[in-house]
Amino acid sequence: MLVGRPRRRVGGVLVSGLVLVLATAAVPARATAPDTGPDAGPAAPATAPPLPLERLFDNRGVSDDAHPRGADFDDRGNSLSARDLTAAGWTPGRSLALDGARLRWPRTRAGKPDNVRANGQSVRVSGRGDALSFLVAATGRETRGDGTVHYADGTRSAYTLAAPDWRTGPLATKAVALPHINSPEGQRAEQARLYALTVPVARGRTIVSVTLPKDPGRSADLHVFALAVRSPASGWTGSWSAGTSGRQPVGPWTDRTLRLVVHTSASGPRVRVRLANTFASTPIAVGHASVAVQASGAGAADPPRKLAFGGKPGTRIPAGAQAFSDPLDFSVPADANLLVSLHLPGRVTALPVHARAYQRSYVSGEGSGDRTGDRGGARYTGTLTTWPLLTGVDVGGGPGSVVALGDSITDGDKSTVDGNRRWPDVLARRLRGQSAVPRYGVLNHGISANRVVGDRYPGDGVSTEIGGVSAQHRLERDVLAQTSVRTLVVLEGINDVRSGTSADAVIAGLRSLAERARGRGLRVVAATVLPCGGNSGCTPRAEEWRREINAFIRGADGGVFHAVLDFDAVIRDPRRPDRMLPAYDSGDHLHPGDAGLRAMADSIALRKLVG
Repeated sequence: MLVGRPRRRVGGVLVSGLVLVLATAAVPARATAPDTGPDAGPAAPATAPPLPLERLFDNRGVSDDAHPRGADFDDRGNSLSARDLTAAGWTPGRSLALDGARLRWPRTRAGKPDNVRANGQSVRVSGRGDALSFLVAATGRETRGDGTVHYADGTRSAYTLAAPDWRTGPLATKAVALPHINSPEGQRAEQARLYALTVPVARGRTIVSVTLPKDPGRSADLHVFALAVRSPASGWTGSWSAGTSGRQPVGPWTDRTLRLVVHTSASGPRVRVRLANTFASTPIAVGHASVAVQASGAGAADPPRKLAFGGKPGTRIPAGAQAFSDPLDFSVPADANLLVSLHLPGRVTALPVHARAYQRSYVSGEGSGDRTGDRGGARYTGTLTTWPLLTGVDVGGGPGSVVALGDSITDGDKSTVDGNRRWPDVLARRLRGQSAVPRYGVLNHGISANRVVGDRYPGDGVSTEIGGVSAQHRLERDVLAQTSVRTLVVLEGINDVRSGTSADAVIAGLRSLAERARGRGLRVVAATVLPCGGNSGCTPRAEEWRREINAFIRGADGGVFHAVLDFDAVIRDPRRPDRMLPAYDSGDHLHPGDAGLRAMADSIALRKLVG
């Protein structure tokens, strides 16, 4: 939406009328003529040399709350609140870890240019990675545009960037939501959204520049605040992980320490942990952290080892962002329980959590302070059945990881609590006990009550809902951004059909998941949906849809999916194929018990997991 704007700032220089991208700070390059269509804006020059993104900033998106007229993000006088950004921890120049990428919030003060409206500008970017990450928002409406990645060897690749609208886009995929919008008339209680989006790049090639999409037209703009190459997690394998299902009320807790029990799938000589403040509106402070091998309960086999974050004992994680601990020389055994302890020094009333851990963890008493160094568990007087904040444990070396994306059947509902008998646990043991295929780590991203399409948790706010955002909306965070992921295994759909979602909608969702994952170079394996006859939600219509979905999955072997796991054939009763075999049924006719979960994992031909 560039036509008719009298003044704009590009590369630090105010110009009138058309947008001129500058070859240097002082000498403008020649602009090409604009298209003649009614929504066309002037095209950016094709020959302009790349500039750092901040040299191209031409829009003021953030205003001082005392001077809201100092910015105009959407050409209607509205803007982002500087006070809200500060309250979220998004301060000028702050480095933000978002879905595995490091993006820097603009260093500029409120009321100064802090973003560029995409119109074919050439941006200087360097590095190798598995994706490009953009921090963006659209104004006017959702926008979509095509750009180009340029490599040092002279080759290039195309990408498509679709940016949601800053006022109406989905909360489920936002990086952060701010509670207010500044306007010329004052501040309004209306949420503003910012999004971290990634696009694929050619792995192994060095990126030298990126051409942004063209102006989307008179009615909208695509604003870019930051851009970076997402570096691959070289030298690391994911050993444990869990998806964030929502932001839930806790405590309140004041000055307590969490001791979280997690089960490793891969071993290694080094360790790092990942914390995530997903779905949050405010930062969270972690005073100290440690790691140890569990002896029993909250007790450690040896004195816990201190973790650091950028050389400091703790960290403050902005809303929506992540924090990785520094690498620590620490021998992590496979198929063992680790204790990851996190001291929360402030008062905490809500946290991002994985709601159903099926594993007991521990919390120290109110006001007990930093207990991360305790070897014994006496001060951990409370128990937890969730995993707050902690979303990953990586180990040094290894061949990479398999991600199991699913619902409660993958999460481990009705498996033995503390027994680590979920089907991904059994798969991990099988992989470790052989040498025919790589001994991948296995990352369990099952979320109980989750669906392929349709969010259970809205993606913002404090809620007791456990089902998370849809598989569609969590694919980037829970699969594509996972450490050294090689293969995706999808087992989802039963909650969709039980809630009235048609087979066609689920099939479209599974197809989309596969296409997006394959586009990032992953091997995609789909599992057939298990029968649930006898469960109250499994109506004849749901059973009909389940069979249609399974027919699609089986028919897509080698097409949409690289391979298929027929869990339905393993679990169903041959005499009553709409039901599980009684020996595998946990008793609720929806979830397999330990024996059924083991049978599912034992049925997997391991070579299907590798290309």
